[in-house]
Amino acid sequence: METHEKGFFTEENSVEVVTGRNINARDERLKDVIAVITRKLHEAVKEIEPTQEEWFKAIMFLTQTGHLCNEWRQEFILLSDVLGVSMLVDAINNRKPTGASESTVLGPFHVADAPELPMGSNICLDQKGEDMVIHGRVLDTKGRPIANTVLDVWQANDEGFYDVQQKGIQPDFNLRGVFRTGEDGRYWFRAVKPKFYPIPDDGTVGKLLMALGRHPYRPAHLHFIIKAGGFETLTTHIFDPHDPYINSDAVFGVKESLLAEFKRVDDPQRSRELEFPGWFWEVDYDFVLARPREH
Repeated sequence: METHEKGFFTEENSVEVVTGRNINARDERLKDVIAVITRKLHEAVKEIEPTQEEWFKAIMFLTQTGHLCNEWRQEFILLSDVLGVSMLVDAINNRKPTGASESTVLGPFHVADAPELPMGSNICLDQKGEDMVIHGRVLDTKGRPIANTVLDVWQANDEGFYDVQQKGIQPDFNLRGVFRTGEDGRYWFRAVKPKFYPIPDDGTVGKLLMALGRHPYRPAHLHFIIKAGGFETLTTHIFDPHDPYINSDAVFGVKESLLAEFKRVDDPQRSRELEFPGWFWEVDYDFVLARPREH
């Protein structure tokens, strides 16, 4: 009986045999993606040479990761985050022209229906934490102000928790707000200085980080989604450069251009104007939006 060698699976031709079975795929993009994943996965297995026990541990790790996923927790996205895949996908899909503000990951704690507030409002509703004022401009890549820009902002509190993590402790929509710029493109609002916090580390991803000798912390930051007609939407953070975890963000979200100066201000007159009881933090940071055709 005549046989064709490349039709049977061997260690040497594993990739060709597996991808060859997909010749009748209805979706060319899917076929190409699976071919790349198969090639890279087989290369990894051949390099690592896992034992049967190690292979089964990997299967169980993925199984347990899936069991942890529900409507409010996505352990697979968390796994993608700590492996740097989320940030790589973000970078590929958000390449910016020179001068435009860089993006970073959305994070799991955005709330879509935060209230729109008058410019200058204080988004801290429980008066806990160190007072802070954040201001700046939204510009195009030629330095011109962008009017009617919508800034959706949110942050963790001074203990490193978002309001949705502390229902009944923090008020709803604490440290969240939506603001709209005027003709000058300027924005400003009051808040409190955020604190570093851990990503959820009580599941499979947390155990993996521990086994790798890595911590689960994200450095202190404020979140922004910035939208303006005719410009690409920007999802980004601004970070405290003096945070102890600024150089080791668990999800690799820090970019040098997103470091903002957190300046301590002790000026009684300005404190009174801002309705702060004493000294406060100040952040001055401009955002630059790109038009789609600038790429």
